[in-house]
Amino acid sequence: MLKLYGMSGSGNCYKPVLLMAHLGLRHEWVEVDVIGGATRQPDFLALNPNGKVPLLEVEPGKTLSESNAMLCYLAEGTDWLPKERWARAKVMEWLFFEQYSHEPAIATVRFWVKYLGKRRLWRDKIAQTMEKGRTALQVMEQRLGRSPWLAGGQPTIADIALYAYTHVAHQGGYEMDRYPAVQRWLARVAALPAHVVMPDSE
Repeated sequence: MLKLYGMSGSGNCYKPVLLMAHLGLRHEWVEVDVIGGATRQPDFLALNPNGKVPLLEVEPGKTLSESNAMLCYLAEGTDWLPKERWARAKVMEWLFFEQYSHEPAIATVRFWVKYLGKRRLWRDKIAQTMEKGRTALQVMEQRLGRSPWLAGGQPTIADIALYAYTHVAHQGGYEMDRYPAVQRWLARVAALPAHVVMPDSE
């Protein structure tokens, strides 16, 4: 059985959980105390020298880190990752966007505010970072104003990757009512069969 090491409430850890639910893949969840420093302990570093979650153990001794790499691996051969060259590249385009333009602002601000409680102490740094997050959300708003899904006419792992932190962006202080097309898309993703809720997402 697949084994996933992760932190409840982490969007990156939620991504493979959500995809596996849609694919009907069972897995064992191993909770890792990231804030308590468990990922820096020798036993975990032996599994992932980068000291981060999520970490997917496909079989003993065979592990995969980086959440979007997991999505690509798990989705291979399914409708969640198109085979056609251009369609596949458009999915990848959104995956890179998520990691470079979206996650560093949306997820980071949420972590600072929700888990570290730095809303007031780091208000200037948070305000600067949120400008980048709003730019990313506006890019999504423009796309989703023209298409129901990010990378084509049906949901793909691009939607899973971007859903993970977008649907909890409000926890960092983002005003999501500015992005009506994004909100409608969030509702569509949540309405898909086999959808599972991310822990600590309220």
